[in-house]
Amino acid sequence: MLFSPKIENKYKPKRLAVKLNTKGEQFVLQGHPWVFSNNITKINDGAKSGDLAIIFGKSKNRVIGLGLYDANSPIRIKMLHSGYEKAEINAAFFHKKIEEAFSKRKGLLKSNTNSYRLLFGENDGFPGLIADVYAKVLVVKIYSEIWLPYLESIIPSLQKTAKAETVVLRLSRSLEQSKLHQFENGEVIYGSLENEVVKFVEHNVNFSANVIKGHKTGYFLDHRANRKQVGQWSKGKTVLDVFSYAGGFSVHALFNGAKEVTSLDISAQALEIAVQNGKLNDYIGKHKVIVGDAFEALTNLINENITFDVVVIDPPSFAKQASEINLAKKKYAQLAQLGERLTAKKGLLVLASCSSRVLAQDFFEINRGVLDKTNRPYKMILKTEHDTDHPIGFPEGAYLKCGYYRF
Repeated sequence: MLFSPKIENKYKPKRLAVKLNTKGEQFVLQGHPWVFSNNITKINDGAKSGDLAIIFGKSKNRVIGLGLYDANSPIRIKMLHSGYEKAEINAAFFHKKIEEAFSKRKGLLKSNTNSYRLLFGENDGFPGLIADVYAKVLVVKIYSEIWLPYLESIIPSLQKTAKAETVVLRLSRSLEQSKLHQFENGEVIYGSLENEVVKFVEHNVNFSANVIKGHKTGYFLDHRANRKQVGQWSKGKTVLDVFSYAGGFSVHALFNGAKEVTSLDISAQALEIAVQNGKLNDYIGKHKVIVGDAFEALTNLINENITFDVVVIDPPSFAKQASEINLAKKKYAQLAQLGERLTAKKGLLVLASCSSRVLAQDFFEINRGVLDKTNRPYKMILKTEHDTDHPIGFPEGAYLKCGYYRF
C-alpha cells in the first residue's frame, strides 16, 4: 500500500528568526505551546504558514524554542520545542514525539479497547493536529495550514505506530477553503475503506463511527471512562442520555443491563446511529429516542412527571469564544436545574462540560449553587476529567469536567 502522493512536501518551509517581548519569552521558556502575534517584536518579512520559527532570547542571542508560523491565526507561532536544548525539526523528531505519545496510551490499550486518541494536539506536542484510531483505521484531523509541509514526515510514522491499515485525512472548515493543498475532507490517503462506518470496541462494548462524515473524527473518545462508569451504575435502572449524539452513555448503560434507556438529541440522524450502535451489542432493556431541543424536551418530560434513575447531561461546547462565557454559565445552571428535577429519589445526576473557557472550578460551583437551592439532600460522589488518552500538557488544554451527584 502506498501513501497518497498529495502528502509529499511541495512547499519547502523557510527558517524564520523571531524575537519576542518579555511576556512572550516567558511563555516559551515555561513550555506554553502558543505565541500570540502581539508577543512578536521582530520576524523576517514574507513569513508563510508552515515556516519554521527559530525563537531567540531577548537579551542573549541563544535559541529558546522552535515553532511553526501560522499566518492565519492570532496564535502566530505554534510551539514544537521549548528550552535551550538543541533540536532539529525533521521526521526523526516527529517520530520520537509520536512514540512518546503512544507510550502514554499503553495502559488503556491493555483493556478490551481498540479506539483511542493517539495525538491530542498541543498536549502531545502537535498543536492543531489530532490523530484518532478506530480499530485498524487512523483518522488524522488538521486544523491549520502549518502542518501541510510536514505530513510526509508525520503520517507514515503515525500509521506505523498505530498499525493502521487505512488512513483518513479530515480537515477543519477553514482548512477546506485553503488553496495550499489538493486534499478533500475525508479523503483516504493510505490503504482503502470499504465502508465509511467503522466498527470498534470500547471497554468490551461495540460501537461504530463514520470516519468520513462524522463530527470531529467520527466519535468523541474523551468521555470513554465516564461512559464505562455510568454503564456500571446503570444495571436495572432507567437512564436518560441528554445530547446523546451516537449514544455513548446509552449503549454502555444498555450493555450493562439498564432496564430502559432514553437517548435525546436534536439530530434524528445521530439518534439513528445511537440505535444502531446499541444493536451491535446484546441487551434486553428498552431503547427509546427523543428528537428535539434538549431544553424544551427536558421541560416537557418534567411537565409529564417523568423521572429517571440515572440522568446524564453532556452538552456541546457553549463557549467557543470569550463573549459567550456568561451565557454558557447560564445554560449550565439551567441544565442542572432541569436535570435535578428529572432525577428520581436515590437517583444519579451526571453533569458534564466540554467548554474550555468555563473553568472546572466555575462549572462545579454553578452545579453546587443550583443543587443547594433545591433543599434536596445530595452528595457529589465523583469528579472526573479527560480519559488517559487525552493528557493535559498546558492549562488551556484542560476542557472536560464531569460531576456525579447522588440524591
